[in-house]
Amino acid sequence: MLFREMNRSKCKTYLIACETSRRAALVDPLREKIERYLALLAYEGLKLDYVIDTHTHADHRTATFELRDLLGVLAVMHRRAPAPKVDIHVDDGEPLTVGELTIKFLHTPGHTPDSMSLLLEDRVLTGDNLLIRGTGRTDFAGGDAAAQYDSITKKLFTLPDETLVFPAHDYRGNTHSTIGEEKRLNPRLAGKTREEYIEIMNNLSLALPDKIQEVLQPNQSAVDDDRIAFPSLAELNKVHELTPEELDRMLSTSDPPLLLDVREEEEYRGELGHIQGSRLIPLKELPTRIAELEAWKDKPIVAVCRAGVRSTTAAAILIGLGFTQVSNLKGGMLDWKGHSIHSAPSGGEHE
Repeated sequence: MLFREMNRSKCKTYLIACETSRRAALVDPLREKIERYLALLAYEGLKLDYVIDTHTHADHRTATFELRDLLGVLAVMHRRAPAPKVDIHVDDGEPLTVGELTIKFLHTPGHTPDSMSLLLEDRVLTGDNLLIRGTGRTDFAGGDAAAQYDSITKKLFTLPDETLVFPAHDYRGNTHSTIGEEKRLNPRLAGKTREEYIEIMNNLSLALPDKIQEVLQPNQSAVDDDRIAFPSLAELNKVHELTPEELDRMLSTSDPPLLLDVREEEEYRGELGHIQGSRLIPLKELPTRIAELEAWKDKPIVAVCRAGVRSTTAAAILIGLGFTQVSNLKGGMLDWKGHSIHSAPSGGEHE
């Protein structure tokens, strides 16, 4: 196995390659480092098969979608990832073969709902959940300190103590640790109960990353368009959310809301299907197609996407333009498809 950290900075990108077949994967690539990655792949004579994001990043732009389009490689993320253009959605325990190597994915939510770790031979890439002598923050949208504690203690800490730990970030110049060292020495986890950990994480009072919206919104939507003025966090936090059960009840009334699906065309027709009667206007087209929704300016609209993230952005955009009754489907089509009461009479059937 060829294994290398590519950036030599606080943000880590890992190259994983099979020395026999020369097939490779890049994990958590940075947009500003694309030329460096291409140069090293060429120098080593490697064929890139996959680009993998351990989660939706909030502090730097991902290179995953650019590399996917440039090289025709496959983008890999957890099934809870909100972005389109993901070719392979993986879940807990699923494998991915890179030449003669096998990566096993572990769903480790907490930092984000789509956070995952990559288990590979004698090492684990822990994303932003387990760091060296620390843990990733949980105060972003979708963050959950309790889920993070469970992910680390019930999954990562069950690995052999000698397992090498390679996180997606390090701010102290460390390169790696081990599971055993983090069990003993990580100040947020060693000897801490679940309740104590939650208390620690809820009181960190960390500053937000610089330009978080300029980074997070394109990462989770794969939209990089100056015509879209992405909402602020304050505007996003004001969006009313509906559970699938609440939406199901609304759709069964005589005056149902407009369902505005903001995914891409291929997603709308894809594996998750779409809700019967929904109208498709992809997020990237919304600013130029607002006039189509004018009749609904004072009527109920429910925005829908894959995981409830892009649709929150769409709802906030509409609210900012004066639409008065806009809500978001919490958990998007992932939760809609999984909820137990949807049926054709209430609009839950997929076309």
